[in-house]
Amino acid sequence: MKNLFDVKDQVVVITGGTGVLGKAIALHLAEQGARVVILGRKAEVGEAIVAEIKAQGGEAMFLTTNVLDEAVLEQNLKDILAAYGRVDALLNAAGGNMPGATIAPTGNFFDLKVDEFQKVLNLNLTGTVLPTQVFLKPMVEQGKGSIVNFSSMAAFRPMTRVCGYAAAKAGISNFTAFMANEVATKFGEGIRVNAIAPGFFLTEQNRTLLTNEDGSYTQRGNDVIRQTPFKRFGRPEELCGTIQYLISDAAAFVTGTVAVVDGGFNTFAM
Repeated sequence: MKNLFDVKDQVVVITGGTGVLGKAIALHLAEQGARVVILGRKAEVGEAIVAEIKAQGGEAMFLTTNVLDEAVLEQNLKDILAAYGRVDALLNAAGGNMPGATIAPTGNFFDLKVDEFQKVLNLNLTGTVLPTQVFLKPMVEQGKGSIVNFSSMAAFRPMTRVCGYAAAKAGISNFTAFMANEVATKFGEGIRVNAIAPGFFLTEQNRTLLTNEDGSYTQRGNDVIRQTPFKRFGRPEELCGTIQYLISDAAAFVTGTVAVVDGGFNTFAM
């Protein structure tokens, strides 16, 4: 009997693959037999992840990238095709925030720095659109592929402080729905576009926002826990099953959706 969740030998490209979440997903998919391509800016971190995967008998490669530079992405694609001959899945996990695109509790809207707001929009939203444009091409040629974008809880409800990030992630959810229809209509049902919306996971970017140096929760961390029925932050490996499902044949009739992995955060009501 066929295993619908099988991803063995799939070539999976992960932008932002050197981050906490990207690394956990890369390690899991490699363990499942996928050939993982980690794209990121930190070569030392990326090569260390590749070494860890290979030490466990998996297959992986790292390429330095810039998700806002089409020429660099095109070269990444050439290198991947030279190594593996195909691209089966793209995970658009690159993203981030900047202080100027946020509004501090003691500040107000007039403190927003529009140039940094624009940079956050570019990194998250344009940094999803450009890799999609590049890595979709081999999927169209082979008539099959899966793209998973990274949305956020902030896309569902505008959260305090993260003005630029929330706008970008809402755009990613909208772009996901748009692309699901676009590629199915133009290129057939073999290519699917979905998104994942993680709840609150501790990463390099939000750790100091949610926790103190002693590991206790900040006020914002406590607010998150209060609104999460599971009463804890997510563990990076808890994203892996949903990602594997979305890029596997188990989700063959699933496109345009945003899969929520949040311990119930988005269901919370007073």
